[in-house]
Amino acid sequence: MAAKQPPPLMKKHSQTDLVSRLKTRKILGVGGEDDDGEVHRSKISQVLGNEIKFTVREPLGLRVWQLVSAVMFSGVAIMALAFPDQLYDAVFDEEPVSSKTPVRLYGGALLSISLIMWNALYTAEKVIIRWSLLTEACYFAVQFLVTTVSLVESSRIATGAALLLVSRALFILISVYYYYQVGRRPKKV
Repeated sequence: MAAKQPPPLMKKHSQTDLVSRLKTRKILGVGGEDDDGEVHRSKISQVLGNEIKFTVREPLGLRVWQLVSAVMFSGVAIMALAFPDQLYDAVFDEEPVSSKTPVRLYGGALLSISLIMWNALYTAEKVIIRWSLLTEACYFAVQFLVTTVSLVESSRIATGAALLLVSRALFILISVYYYYQVGRRPKKV
């Protein structure tokens, strides 16, 4: 018996058949909008993600503020570690403390925070930038409260301490401003 030849297959041109093409894209899960309103062109972009979503629309002056903060934290940390008496005297206008250990520990903590600030300066990740700004704002708030309590207990206000309080209040406002600006959702165009 002779083998019977199958009939020739007809090829369907999905490029011209719009309904077939839409059905295929729907089955693959591409071309439609996701929860964020983005249209994925391919399954690969869905799996890998869209890096545009994670980029930060940086507010004006953010990187300058991060640089100023990193330099400021590093400078005060080095001063506290190397010259604890002068740092204490500059802030409180009192006789030097009997032990330099607390001021040097303060310098070590500031040096650790400065490392966070330097690393946040070189990243583009929104979460890291926000956490560093929140860390900075919390530090300034705690320093503001501790300095205020110390001045109330001693019942005299030194010029250096008053200047420190005003600068810390300003730094809190700037850090919180940038924290919320970085966290805002970008406007869809």
